[in-house]
Order: sequence, then C-alpha cells, then structure tokens
Amino acid sequence: MRIYLDWNATTPPLPEVLDAMRDAAARAWANPSSIHKDGRAARAVVEDARASVGALCGADARDVVFTSGGTEANNLALRSAFGPHAKAVKEASAVGEVPWLLTSRLEHPSVTRVAEALASEGRARVAWVRAKEDGTLDLEDLARAIAEAKGRVALVTVQAVNHETGVVQPFAEVASLARAAGARVHVDAVQAWGKIDLGVRAPDVCAIDPSDLGPWDTVSIAGHKIRGPKGIGALITRTGLRLEPVLLGGAQEKGLRPGTVDPLLAAAFGAAARRAQTSAASWASIAPRRDRLEAALLAIGRDARLGAPIVVGDPARRAPHVSTLAWPGWIGAELVAALDLEGVSVSSGAACSAGTVEPSPVLAAMLGEADAARGIRCSLGEDTTDAEIDEAIAAFRRVMTR
Repeated sequence: MRIYLDWNATTPPLPEVLDAMRDAAARAWANPSSIHKDGRAARAVVEDARASVGALCGADARDVVFTSGGTEANNLALRSAFGPHAKAVKEASAVGEVPWLLTSRLEHPSVTRVAEALASEGRARVAWVRAKEDGTLDLEDLARAIAEAKGRVALVTVQAVNHETGVVQPFAEVASLARAAGARVHVDAVQAWGKIDLGVRAPDVCAIDPSDLGPWDTVSIAGHKIRGPKGIGALITRTGLRLEPVLLGGAQEKGLRPGTVDPLLAAAFGAAARRAQTSAASWASIAPRRDRLEAALLAIGRDARLGAPIVVGDPARRAPHVSTLAWPGWIGAELVAALDLEGVSVSSGAACSAGTVEPSPVLAAMLGEADAARGIRCSLGEDTTDAEIDEAIAAFRRVMTR
C-alpha cells in the first residue's frame, strides 16, 4: 500500500470531476469557437464552467480568463501590470522612471522568476520584501518599500497560502497597504481555494459594486489543486481592469489567452470549482490528523541519532493539512527518496522545482541557506486515513532509526 502525502503538489481528481470529463467527451468535444451546433454545445460547457469558477471566487463569469494553470495565470497577472498600456507604467514613463514591483522570495517560482525577468528587461524595479522566520511577509518592510517607491508602485504580489510551508499570508493587510499607495494587488491563491475561507462574497452580492472583487485586483487558481484536472486554471480580475496578453494568436478568451479552450478540461474544472465552494470545512477536519503525524515525527526525531527536526512556519498560521519539517543531518531530497522506498510519497519542496540541486528559496528566506535543503513537506488530503498516518509514522521510524 502506498501512502500519498503530497497533496500540495497535486490532488487526486474527484469522481464527479472524472464523470464531468467523460460526459463532455461524449457530447461537447467540438471547438467551442465554432458557431455551428456542435461548437455551441462545446461553448455552453465552457461557459458553465466559467460561471462555476466565478462563483467560487466571488466574481462575475465575464471576469474569468481560462489559462493552462496557475503558472500562466500568475504570468498574465504580472506581465499585464507592466505592459505598455498599464496606468502605472505610463505615469512612471512620463517622468522618466521605472515602475516598482513589490514581492518576496516566499512566492511561487511563477511569480519570482517573472519578477526577475521584468527587472532584467528594464520594465520593473523589483523590491524584495523581507520574509519573517514565521513564514509570513514582513508588513513593516512592505510599508517601508512602499514609502521608498514614492507613489511609483505598479504591483504588489502576495500568496494566500504558501506552497511549501502552508503558512497563510496576511494578504488582506498587504492589499490594504498596496491600495492605499494606489498599487494593483495580485494574490496567488492556487493553494488556498477550497482549503481555507478566503472571505469572498457571492457574485450576486458583488454585483452591488462590480469593481469590488475582494482584497485583490487579480487572483489565480489552478484546477488540479482543487481536485480537478491538470492543464487548466484561471486568472480572475476586478471588473474593468485591463489586461494585456502574454501570448499572441487568436481571439479566444477575449484575446487575452489565444488557443482553443478544451471543453473536457473546462467541464472537469467547473465540477471541481462547484465542490470547492463547500469543501473548506472538510479540509479543516484534517488538522487533527496532521497534528498527530507532526507530533509523532518530532518524537521520532528526538529519539533518533541526528536529533529532532524543527517545524517550519508558525503552526498557528498554517493551512490545516500541511506540515513542513527541517531535519538535522538529512538532505530533504535524500529523505524523500528513502521514504519513497518505504511506500510513502512526500516532497522536499515545490514539485515544479523537482530535480534541481539548489535549496528551497522559500526556506532560505525563512531559515537561511544552511537549513534550506533540509525541509520535508507532508501535505494531507480529504482522503487521507488514520491507518495511512499510522503507516507513514512507521515508515519514518524505520528510516530515521535504521
């Protein structure tokens, strides 16, 4: 029996997600951009999914742009804020300045690497806001950077939930500081939807003020993180916000994301989004199981020759299903390999960084370079059982004490 404790990397699709995909394959396989009957049937499936994603995110369906996933959504959000037609870019250029981007090394690579690219292209001045040892963005340092920019901040980015530590970021406070400075706010909520309460309002309530999306101007989501399919995600925008495409091609997705939308993926994404509207309570119930695993691993570490690990991130601020530990005397990737041989799947960082030899930038920002390569992330899910936790603990004990 294999024990899967890597739900932050991807989640197993729900039965209703697979059913939705099979149904769409049978009746809505045509090109949704075609105007004939077959195309209209496919288009109906896509638009139904768009409405479901909008309902989850508290947005009008018209403000949902389908992408290939969270990475593309983050790219679109960042690059749009520094496009030639962006208001902040025009204002900064008028006085011979470069607009500012404020972010941190806690962010996903699809944010940090785009920030680095924008800086190297001369399109943005990037200020890297300090990360605190508890795994949160330093709000005082953010306020300092905003003051230093003197009104030229084009964009502030922040995660809702960190992909490696599970720490819930103070995204509402970040948004408040950014908006007071007239800056756009992007929240990477890929790891948050359906797992924690993000405080979004229903679209019919938001219709009172369609410009109010919540504590962000753009927010990203990925299908496979909410028990949907891989290969599809979305960027949701505040009504009236202008985006600029990253890719060029056809007029799909209002010209913002060229390429044929797959009705099968859209149908499955919509089914997952509908389930995610009510799944936060289910994920909250995972916390006792996560805490039991963590307590047992700490005890094993105290008994082992190399010593006890440290819990990475403030335990009081974490999403309910994530535990990241830094193990003395172990390289994270080696411990992952040893546990894999024991039938337990965990990770040593973001799945998108697998195969690299560099330590985790997130853990380096929090703990320093020395401990950045020692992290192990266990992320549980709705299907994780007590028996699986027992077996995972036993596997850790075999590895750590042999």
